[in-house]
Amino acid sequence: MKLKNFNYILLLSLVLVVVSCKAPAIEPIKASQAIPESFVSSKDTNTIASAPWKNFYKDKNLSDLIDVALKNNQELLITLQEIEIARNDIRVKKGALLPMVGVKAGAGVEKVGRYTSQGAGDASTEIMPGKEFPDPLQDYTLAAYAHWEVDIWKKLRNSKKAAVSRYLATVEGKNFVITNLVAEVADSYYELISLDSQLEIVRQNINLQTNALEIVKVQKEAARATELAVQKFQAEVYSSKSMEFEILQRIKETENTINFLLGRYPQEIPRDKTNFLSLMPNNVTFGIPSQLLANRPDIKQAELELAAAKLDVKSAHAEFYPSLDISASYGLKAFKPSYLFTLPESLLYSLAGDLAAPLINRNAIKAEYKNANARQLQALYNYERTILNAYLEVATQLSKISNLENSYNLKSKQVDALNKSIDVSNDLFKSARVDYFEVLMTQRDALESKLELIETKKEQLNATVRVYRNLGGGWK
Repeated sequence: MKLKNFNYILLLSLVLVVVSCKAPAIEPIKASQAIPESFVSSKDTNTIASAPWKNFYKDKNLSDLIDVALKNNQELLITLQEIEIARNDIRVKKGALLPMVGVKAGAGVEKVGRYTSQGAGDASTEIMPGKEFPDPLQDYTLAAYAHWEVDIWKKLRNSKKAAVSRYLATVEGKNFVITNLVAEVADSYYELISLDSQLEIVRQNINLQTNALEIVKVQKEAARATELAVQKFQAEVYSSKSMEFEILQRIKETENTINFLLGRYPQEIPRDKTNFLSLMPNNVTFGIPSQLLANRPDIKQAELELAAAKLDVKSAHAEFYPSLDISASYGLKAFKPSYLFTLPESLLYSLAGDLAAPLINRNAIKAEYKNANARQLQALYNYERTILNAYLEVATQLSKISNLENSYNLKSKQVDALNKSIDVSNDLFKSARVDYFEVLMTQRDALESKLELIETKKEQLNATVRVYRNLGGGWK
């Protein structure tokens, strides 16, 4: 009879396996585009991305600011907690692979109706001669229990591997935050010292305009100029002073931007305010596009998230198959505390195995499987988009560096020519050979060209910062 029952159970188990194995096949996915072999005609593999940021940024003031930002920036601290959450998720998934073992102690009381099947049976039962079954019935338990889902189809193992991939993705996400943070601090720092230089130029121009105003006033007294000329020069002085205050406000805003990145309240930013135009952008070696896959944290993060999504599909696919659960318990149980340690009468134990598989109405499992596939495709498209964006960012900045170099050289010549024209126009104005309007326009053109030259220098420095970031540098 036992053998016959075993055969029935085995036959039923085989039926469950066969029916549940009618699961949709896992469709492989692959990237649709290949990354180009080079950014330009050169295929030199040397890249500045391999250089630590302390070697790339030689300015000590900037280096000190970045150090503070890496310790105090709130966004980075939030990201570190995301890493801790992902690490704990691995522990959760790893624990699901192991048997769950616990102990329990309990006490209870139960009163059943006398005219129920249980009550009638209990009333006729004697524990000892002359002693009926106690009413109400108490219950005391002290036992250990265990439960284990046997990972036949690697559902739990794939789930744990997915958690590991997501943990590694959060680490790369942290590296990407560091890369952007270093670049933001450097960008803001160069903007700040460029504003200092612009402020100096504007103040020099105010002195120049004030001197010209005094000359016009003297000429008016000598009847060689009119009140109109005096008022025009006076208006130009007011305009430059107004520009001075605008730059002062921009300096304060930029300082506060840096302080925010450093996670601290407003304070002055230490910096060298002289010789901004003498700063030379770092030499850029950009390597080949395939190196982006190893150096850019956001690409590695997207790649790991894609790997996790693939494992999620396998875990969801395993839900179509039978699951094997094993449960067991061992301990003591009695209706009276004095009987609890009376062996073997109070001893209890159990061992059971369940094989269960979905047969009918599997819509929820199918829906989750389709969702896992959709999330996998999302991860693939995000991976491809991240690579494309990285390549275009680098190509754009490389082009910008080249064009800005040519633009800066021409603007330098323009500034030199306009500086000479200021001296010439002043001499001609003193000798009444040109009118005040030409002097004003020459001074205004010179001021604008100097400010544009400073702006171009700032853009040159920022372009090298961004190409360093875009190549994957700054997190090491």
